Amino acid sequence: MGVANLFHPHPRKQPPSDPKDPLGQAAATSSAADERVRQESWFRHLLNRPEFAALAGTAMVFIVFGVSAGNSGMFNLDGIMNWSQVAAYLGLISVGACVLMIAGEFDLSIGSMIGFAGMMVALPTMYFHWPIWLAIVFAFAGSMLLGAFNGYLVMRTRLPSFIVTLAFLFILRGLTLALSVMFADRTIISGVGDVAKQDWLAHTLFQGVAFRDLFLWLGHMGLVKMLDNGVPLVPGIPKVLLWWLALAIVCAFVLAKTRFGNWIFAVGGDANAAKNVGVPVRRVKISLFVLTAFCSCLYAVLQVCDIGSAAADRGLQAEFEAIIAAVIGGTLLTGGYGSVVGACFGALIFGVVQIGITYTNVDSDWFRVFLGVMLLFAVLFNHYVRSRVAASR
Repeated sequence: MGVANLFHPHPRKQPPSDPKDPLGQAAATSSAADERVRQESWFRHLLNRPEFAALAGTAMVFIVFGVSAGNSGMFNLDGIMNWSQVAAYLGLISVGACVLMIAGEFDLSIGSMIGFAGMMVALPTMYFHWPIWLAIVFAFAGSMLLGAFNGYLVMRTRLPSFIVTLAFLFILRGLTLALSVMFADRTIISGVGDVAKQDWLAHTLFQGVAFRDLFLWLGHMGLVKMLDNGVPLVPGIPKVLLWWLALAIVCAFVLAKTRFGNWIFAVGGDANAAKNVGVPVRRVKISLFVLTAFCSCLYAVLQVCDIGSAAADRGLQAEFEAIIAAVIGGTLLTGGYGSVVGACFGALIFGVVQIGITYTNVDSDWFRVFLGVMLLFAVLFNHYVRSRVAASR
């Protein structure tokens, strides 16, 4: 490297001595036509975003139900709380499933983990007389250990995570059923909600609604409908919505702004290449299996404290709904590409359709058909986007 280059690593380009020099004109033309510096339209940029399909699908769903059920009360405050609560429960597990899928893995034990975690809360509380806060801590610890074991088996055996977690789907569902019958002689354990009301931790963090005083004030101001007994029709914001929002913000921040987020995309894109440049592939993937188990347990704890019971069939097929929400949200089944925001929009579509269809004259049996059609269109659109991204590289 010359002295000039040492002090001026990026020297200013001098125009050619002859302005009619054909070489100079060719270089200028080549530079102007270089696609690496061309301006990209805002629509093309939006089209390349993984959450674009989910955003468009959400807008379409709101338009359809706005026309067909706009006067039915679906978009009143109580109706909004109904479908947003359904979306929030699915959103909790779809966020975890999305991040794991970006890393190139699946967890089909999510639904079974919900039922098993619910029993880990209910059985010690009702039959061993544990404080419910201790049972909740036990459920989180047990679920996350099982998630770590899931991830360890996948990494250790190098078997597809689809197979390993499918086995745990049956193991956990069977354990939930067997333990509930063994200790309670039934598959549903009730009374947990009454215990949760008396426990500060369970009641404050996981049960009921938040901002009661605010909604009571809004009711007195005439902004929220009041019942005859002086209680607002909507007493507050369900806590599952706040948990969903917090979890989505944290995971979206980690993916977009942290080194660990870069690792997640790297191991999903090419695990061997990521390993060769120093990414701890095994640690990343095991930690994401722990995340999905945490999300499942959070779903279960919120449901048990709010509904007041645990059942062996809770979370049935929830793993497929979480994967559907993630795929509708732009996450590729092949890994390396996806968005937590998109997964949240996918969960929102699910909640709006599931509850909104009851506000219309359409038979609710068509809900699954609509969900399948949405999944098919999302997969086709994601494949199109993936092809565009690959062609532009």
